[in-house]
Amino acid sequence: MRLYWIGSAIAICLALAYLGWVFHSRWQRDRKIEERLAAQRQAQAKQAYEGMGGNKFQIVAFYASPAVVRRGEESMLCYGVSNAKSVTLEPPADAVWPAQERCLNVTPSKTTTYTLTATDAAGHATSSTAVVEVH
Repeated sequence: MRLYWIGSAIAICLALAYLGWVFHSRWQRDRKIEERLAAQRQAQAKQAYEGMGGNKFQIVAFYASPAVVRRGEESMLCYGVSNAKSVTLEPPADAVWPAQERCLNVTPSKTTTYTLTATDAAGHATSSTAVVEVH
């Protein structure tokens, strides 16, 4: 009887050791998968951050769509800035503010050159132009 208990105890210990090994190996595998996914997410976030201008102060985009209209038709002025404290538009068309991507409608009566000026917190300014040609 005593041999039965010793054999049972050994069998239980071996089963527990096997289960521990299975759970530990699965935990390690899942941890490696999670680390790879975290690295991929971090790379994607960095790419998106750099695509939006990163730490650079700049006008990322400024354009008119369509750039050629008939008198009385609308065009959209679209702009995007990174790390700007303020933006202004000349001639004024609508309220503008720093944004990664924003469009506003304009209806010029004649061919107009719009100038977008962005200013950062240190007072540095940069400008870009877009022309809406009216026929």
